[in-house]
Amino acid sequence: MIKTLLTGTALAAGLAVSTAVASPGHGDGIGEPGDAAQVDRTITVEMDEMNFSPETIEVAPGETVRFEVVNVGRAVHEFNIGTSETWNGHLGEMRTMMREAMMTMRSINHDRMMEAGMMHDDANSVLLAPRDTGEVIWTFPEGGEIGFACNVPGHREAGMEGDFRMGHDS
Repeated sequence: MIKTLLTGTALAAGLAVSTAVASPGHGDGIGEPGDAAQVDRTITVEMDEMNFSPETIEVAPGETVRFEVVNVGRAVHEFNIGTSETWNGHLGEMRTMMREAMMTMRSINHDRMMEAGMMHDDANSVLLAPRDTGEVIWTFPEGGEIGFACNVPGHREAGMEGDFRMGHDS
C-alpha cells in the first residue's frame, strides 16, 4: 500500500507530496504508517534550532496521529519517529547526503537526491528546509519506547530529540 507524506519541496500551497511504499522500522515496535482516513487527531510540531515544540507528546496505543511539522528555524531539520537504534542506522545516510551536497545546513537539493537515488521519503520521517512544512501520519504500537529526533548530523547530539509518552486515552 502506498502512503502519502509531505517532504518539504515547494508546491503552489508551499507543500510537497512524496510517496513511500514502506517504512524503515515497520514491524520493529515503532508503529507503522497511518491511513489519512483514520486519523484520530492532528498535532503541530515546530522545529527550531536544536529543539522541538512540544518536546513530549502523549499518544495512545493504536492511535493514528497526523503530525503537521513546521521548520521555524534557520537550518534544515528532520522529524523522524523511531528509537536510538533506528536513528543510529539512519545517520550514515544523512552524513552521505551532507557530504554529497544533497543538503546543506540551510537547504535541501532534491534534484541531487533524485540523481543519487537517495530520496528522503520514509513514512516515519520528514526532512524540511527552513520555513517549510511537512506531514507524517503515524499509527502507534501497543507499547515500547519510541520518540522523535532530528538526524541532521550534529542535531540529535546537540539535544534535538523528543519523547512519546504512551497513555491510555488521547
